[in-house]
Amino acid sequence: MFRRWPIALSGLLLFALPLLSLAAPAAAPQLPALPDITVANIGEQPVSLPLQTLLVMTAITLIPSMLLVLTAFTRIIIVLGLLRQALGTGQTPSNQVLVGLALFLTALVMTPVWEQAWSAGFGPYLNGEIDFRAAWTLGSEPLRNFMLAQVRETDLMTFAGLAGHDTYSGPADVPFQVLVASFVTSELKTAFEIGFLIFIPFIIIDLVVASVLMSMGMMMLSPMLVSAPFKILLFVLVDGWVLTVGTLAASFN
Repeated sequence: MFRRWPIALSGLLLFALPLLSLAAPAAAPQLPALPDITVANIGEQPVSLPLQTLLVMTAITLIPSMLLVLTAFTRIIIVLGLLRQALGTGQTPSNQVLVGLALFLTALVMTPVWEQAWSAGFGPYLNGEIDFRAAWTLGSEPLRNFMLAQVRETDLMTFAGLAGHDTYSGPADVPFQVLVASFVTSELKTAFEIGFLIFIPFIIIDLVVASVLMSMGMMMLSPMLVSAPFKILLFVLVDGWVLTVGTLAASFN
């Protein structure tokens, strides 16, 4: 009986080999290689589709930083944050509300600049009327004029000295990197100046409330807790949000 096992196993293997060959997957067909596609040119050199996609994705990642340093957003969001701190309301309004208000107010202030940039440079470029170099020069000119109108001369000269430049014969000769750095520092200074003026009436209310509580012997009661309703009431009575937003919009030349 045991001697018949090798014969039975040999027969079973001979029967299973054809089944295993049928069950084996067929070889995958060889797909043809994708052809190289040229979608743009930089000078005389062609730019492939993967490289153009990489350039576009890199430009998209720079949009938030460009929004912060090349527009009115920096001044607006700093002033709104200082206003919330002066009111003493903690996280009310929330950061999302302040950022949303700052974004729409930035769009309101920057819309004339963007319209000029579109009509002068980027619109004609998309219509095929001018090349990219001319479109960039004409489209960035309104933005340069906006930033130059807000830059202080001392800040501009400081960064010009850091860049190794003495003086500039005209606004067109100011390098873009020097202009952006000067614009950001000027915006920070202007924002803190406006925030200081906003703080003054609320500090006066805090001092009055603290003096009254001290004279009444209520030293254990927090003056900030008592003055918060009076500050909110004063801010509502003078329509503070409209005044602040209007002052911010009017502060841009």
